[in-house]
Amino acid sequence: MKEVVTLALSKGRLLNPSIALLKKIGIIRRGLAASSRKLLFEDANDGIRIIIVRAADVPTYVEHGAADMGIVGRDMLLEQERDVYEPLDLRFGACRLVVAGLKEASSAAQWPTSKIRIATKYPRITEQFFSEKGLSVEIIKLSGAIELAPLVGLAERIVDLITTGRTLRENHLIEEEVIAESTARLILNRASLKTKTDALMTLVDRFRAAVEGSSR
Repeated sequence: MKEVVTLALSKGRLLNPSIALLKKIGIIRRGLAASSRKLLFEDANDGIRIIIVRAADVPTYVEHGAADMGIVGRDMLLEQERDVYEPLDLRFGACRLVVAGLKEASSAAQWPTSKIRIATKYPRITEQFFSEKGLSVEIIKLSGAIELAPLVGLAERIVDLITTGRTLRENHLIEEEVIAESTARLILNRASLKTKTDALMTLVDRFRAAVEGSSR
C-alpha cells in the first residue's frame, strides 16, 4: 500500500498560487479550486491527500501531524512560532507586515511615552516589536477590518499585512514602519520527516525544482 502524504493548503490569498504550483509539479485534483467548498481531495494512485484549511490553522495541522506538510505565509510562522521544519521559500505571496496610522498622526519617532493602542491580527509579533523599541502599547486583537480601528477611535495605530498599500490609502492611513517581509513557505511535520523521509523529500525536491525554474 502506497504511503499517503497529507498536504495542507491555506485558504485565501495563497490558495490560487498554491494550486498553480501543485499543477506545475504534476499534482492535479479534479475540482481543486479556490472557489470550491470541498475541503479534502485525494487520489489513491499517487498517495497525496490535500486538505484546505484557514491560513492560521495550517501550522497547527502540520505541527500536530494531521498534515505532513503545508503551504503558509511566513507571517503566520512568525506569529505562532510552531515547531515545524521550514525547508523552502516558495517565493510567491509577497507582502509585508507594517505599522500604519492616520495621515495626521505623529510619526513613530515622535510617539508619546504614554501607552497607545494598537489593533492587529498579530498580537505576539506586535508586542515583541514594540517591546524591543521600548514603547508601551495596549494591543487590541481583531480578526478583520483592521484599517477601521483608527477611523473610529478604537486604536491609534494598526499592525497589518499589506501588499500594495491600496487599502491603507483608501482608508486615509499611511505606512510608517515595516516589521517583517512575508512570502509563502513550505513547512513539514518533524515526526513525518523521520517516518516518511523519502516521500516528503521527493516532494520537497519537486517543489524546489519548480520554484528555482520559475526564478530563472
